[in-house]
Amino acid sequence: MELHQLRYAVAVAIAGNFSRAAEQCHVSQPSLSQQIQKLEDELGERLFDRLSRQARLTPAGRRFVDRAARVLEELDVALREARAEKELTRGRAVLGVLPTIAPYLLPEVISAFSRQFPGVEIVVHEDTTARLLNLAAAGDLDLILASLPVNDPRFEVRRLLIEELLLALPADHPLASKRTISTDDLEGERFILMQEGHCLGDQILRFCTRRDFHPQVSCRSAQVETVQALVQAGLGISLIPKMAQQPAQARRLVYRSLQPPRPTRTIVALWLRQRPPGRAAKEFLNCLTARLAASKS
Repeated sequence: MELHQLRYAVAVAIAGNFSRAAEQCHVSQPSLSQQIQKLEDELGERLFDRLSRQARLTPAGRRFVDRAARVLEELDVALREARAEKELTRGRAVLGVLPTIAPYLLPEVISAFSRQFPGVEIVVHEDTTARLLNLAAAGDLDLILASLPVNDPRFEVRRLLIEELLLALPADHPLASKRTISTDDLEGERFILMQEGHCLGDQILRFCTRRDFHPQVSCRSAQVETVQALVQAGLGISLIPKMAQQPAQARRLVYRSLQPPRPTRTIVALWLRQRPPGRAAKEFLNCLTARLAASKS
């Protein structure tokens, strides 16, 4: 059974005549009649009563054509949606993003992407790296934005950005008057970090361990903005991603670089090797990398 045979049968049922149906389908009448006959032979049922100038549906033909019309309608909808996806006049990309990245990196990128592809919906799911990897492995995410290390061979990794981590201090802190600060200056200071399981907190602790420095952790939070608010309240100091520093005009904290080698994090895009990003997610990644390149120049 061929799709064109279904289309011919529906056309004959609507036209009520083989000749008019052939004209509408842009085929010769003998060809159309032959295909209808083949369809009837395959089904073992006569679909039409052939009268002198009319083709009338048999009871079996009416049942078949009703279902065939619904099949063709669904197929046409599927083809239109597929073409729309290809041309990105519509679509959806589901992103898994660390909460230490999403509010700082995404707004401008999503705005630029939406201007270019207004019919595409972007869904942002914020969580820890481990949970995002599990969601992606289950097929729930198209793309992940996270930071290294990610030790999972199932995923393809593309490096996007190396970002400095800045020391955040209350404005009246004694170290705020220094332009650069060493880890020796931090001895005895209380640190406010991200909760366990959030990679930023782990990255800070690894940096301190490499410098033979063991920070005194006084408080943890799941949000960078909460960490900064606690620093501002004088409850401790912290290392903050450069993209998360407060705007200069509204700044309530002092940010300082540590002496080299400075703490950094590497932001990456990840996707399952067996499930590469679809067109919408791929174009979003292109938009993101273009914005990052422009910000460097």
